[in-house]
Amino acid sequence: MEKLNDILFYNIDKAIRTYRNYAQKRLREHGYKITIDQWLTIKAILENPGITQQDLAEKIFKDNASVTRIIEILVQSGYLHREVNPADRRKTILSVTDEGLSIIEKVQNLVLENRQVALTGIVASDIETANNVLLKIIKNSR
Repeated sequence: MEKLNDILFYNIDKAIRTYRNYAQKRLREHGYKITIDQWLTIKAILENPGITQQDLAEKIFKDNASVTRIIEILVQSGYLHREVNPADRRKTILSVTDEGLSIIEKVQNLVLENRQVALTGIVASDIETANNVLLKIIKNSR
């Protein structure tokens, strides 16, 4: 029987979780009161203006209930503005506030540093190969 450490998908999940824990720890150490999931949510809204909450959930790999909680925290923190969509009152329009944009800009250098640390000793061609393999797995699994 194969061991967990020999299973590619186990190692992918472990790498992701280890990196997320490292990145979250670094955010706290630098005094930022934002989580990785909150950062991802703001980035996704910035990159996809007018995105629906359901599409946002898919983009950041969260269920609708989790996204609702994240959005509520971001609204309370002043990073997001939420208003009812006049065309469909069941939907909301989310927009990033100036404060939300500011936190993304402030955190950006730390995010880049985190990635650089995580990729230390890995050559560009290996990163490209790994990315191509992951994209194939995603395609094959749809």
